[in-house]
Amino acid sequence: MPRTSGYAVPILALALGHVFSNAVRTLPALAADVLARDLGLGAQGLAALTAVLPFAFALAMVPVGIGLDRFGVRRTALSLLATGMAGAVMAAAAPNAAVMLLAQVVLGIGCAGMLMGPMTYAARAVAPAKFSLWSGIILTFGNTGMLLSGSPLAWLVDWQGWRAGFWAMAALAAIAFAAVALTVHQPPPARREPRSLLQDAREVLAIAASPRLRPLMVFAFASFAVVLGVRGLWGGPWLMEVKGYSRIEAGHVLSGCALALVVAPVACGWIDRWLQRPVLLLAGSHLIVAGLILALLAGRGLPLGFDALIFVLIGAVISFQMVTFGVIRGLVPAEQTGRALSAQNISFFGGAAIMQGVSGVAAAWGGIGAALASFALALLVCTLGYLGLRRKA
Repeated sequence: MPRTSGYAVPILALALGHVFSNAVRTLPALAADVLARDLGLGAQGLAALTAVLPFAFALAMVPVGIGLDRFGVRRTALSLLATGMAGAVMAAAAPNAAVMLLAQVVLGIGCAGMLMGPMTYAARAVAPAKFSLWSGIILTFGNTGMLLSGSPLAWLVDWQGWRAGFWAMAALAAIAFAAVALTVHQPPPARREPRSLLQDAREVLAIAASPRLRPLMVFAFASFAVVLGVRGLWGGPWLMEVKGYSRIEAGHVLSGCALALVVAPVACGWIDRWLQRPVLLLAGSHLIVAGLILALLAGRGLPLGFDALIFVLIGAVISFQMVTFGVIRGLVPAEQTGRALSAQNISFFGGAAIMQGVSGVAAAWGGIGAALASFALALLVCTLGYLGLRRKA
């Protein structure tokens, strides 16, 4: 497909949806205590509730991948943003855990294409040599959503309660919807042959299971699970309940982690382009983050500055996960880009959903520290699996 000019504004408009997605799915980290209290949930129940969003997200990736390639980025993104907005409104008004559960399903579906939209647009509009850089820019811009769910959310929850956070998310989704409607006009790619929706769905699943993507799928299983589990759920309870910090202090620490997630992807893109050693960067980053999580647990008696440093380092190093997008971009033709990236995201968010549930069981058994340790173990196992499958390929 020919490259297009003037792609920066549409890509950033689409990335606003990723800002919304990151903010709404990490919101529970600083509202977990009041959310659980108001909905009558324990630690395991809260983990199960928050696992529904990434689970619905992963299931929605098959139709999202089809939509991006068949109907184009614009129509797919607008449909998903409208769905996400509806989910945020449902969550804000939820009277009980059952309605909140349904809201999490709707939010998961709505958030499903918020990263793949700008990534797919960029893959079709940007020269291949610049795609790694733009992947970093998209992640950097999108990860600002985690800044919103840090200190600003802590202040908002203390002032107006957790429902106000979801109302703010609905407003953000509306802004993103308007930005995409006004700026994104890229048509879907020309199709080589007529295909049914069922054939497209089978192809997404076939790509996900293919030998060329299998190592990356194993890698991705634990990768985003760490972001969602450590930054998005258990980081706040660790800082407030275990370490005894206030909600505002915990918000500052988690904002530092979010800032690292904002700044680091562009730097990771540059490092990847310069070093050209994706396997080293991917495996090495996972192993380092596993060690950082264990260091966090070992520093239970250390002051706030230690926790802040560890959270920043986790955010910075885990950002090398963006290298996978460039690797996948080089493995498939342009007309399969949306499906291939969506296949990868099935593992990213399917792993996050499963690990949320596992961490909830761990928390019920051994406390918040055990929940965090489960993510370190997952990183080790999936990294070894990734390296082992690469040798067999």
